[in-house]
Amino acid sequence: MTAATALGLPMAWRTALEAHLAESLVTRPLSGCKAPDHSLDRLWRAMRHGVLNGGKRARGLMVMAAADATGADPLGRAALSVAAALECIHAFSLVHDDMPCMDDDALRRGQPTVHIAFDEPTALLVGDALQTLGFELLATAPIEARRLVQMFQVLARATGALGMAGGQAIDIGVVGVTLDQKSLEAMHGLKTGALIRAAALMGGLVGPGADRPGVMAALDGHARDLGLAFQVIDDVLDAEGSSETLGKTAGKDQAQGKPTFVGLLGAQGSRDHAQALHRSAIRCLEALGPSADSLRQLAHALTARAY
Repeated sequence: MTAATALGLPMAWRTALEAHLAESLVTRPLSGCKAPDHSLDRLWRAMRHGVLNGGKRARGLMVMAAADATGADPLGRAALSVAAALECIHAFSLVHDDMPCMDDDALRRGQPTVHIAFDEPTALLVGDALQTLGFELLATAPIEARRLVQMFQVLARATGALGMAGGQAIDIGVVGVTLDQKSLEAMHGLKTGALIRAAALMGGLVGPGADRPGVMAALDGHARDLGLAFQVIDDVLDAEGSSETLGKTAGKDQAQGKPTFVGLLGAQGSRDHAQALHRSAIRCLEALGPSADSLRQLAHALTARAY
């Protein structure tokens, strides 16, 4: 482990991921098109704004840590391609979530959101383009076909009606509604947790150890509990943090009447629940032994955000 870390992992991991993302987001001109290309260039600039503007890179780093756990090189082209794909998918969801028709937010990662920095039509196209770019990056990863098919299935499910889109639909429908804990966890298991679970499963599939009995189930259980802890902590930070420290508008969920873990359990109760979920997530990795140490470090760093 190097002295400088990114969410508990070597800074070299994040540096490599950022470089791969930047490489993937270089403007690609249309050959044979006689129309002015300034509009297309504007789209690519807006895509870069939506992706290369900071953020924790938790999902991409999760891919790399899971790949490490199953015996793959976390800095290899295969792991980096999958990690970049997950980051593009995550960025697409943020761009769309921030739009006026959804959460109507003007700040993301400490910078103006895409629809503010550019405009609403461009933001809509950016989200669409980043989603398809994510699948393109996955398709071009140097991974055997049977594993790629599995990854496509996992990613498609995580982003669709049984994943992020479904969770967001529920989130829209429960504004002003009081949910019990089971219902709140089910909603966030889709809205937030689905892509985190996808990152762990897809990263695990990069390495040869994915074929060992129980490995994928362990990764899935770990990511399920960690993803929920991540959301509980986000609720605490949204309630107690400032816009300057969060890089996004603080207190937005409460102001919009959305059900949160803090509203249900209180701030300390939410912290306690996040810690219990964190412990459960770590227990899921017991069968993987030292090979899962990167995942443990990432989990510790993500949970420590609220303390």
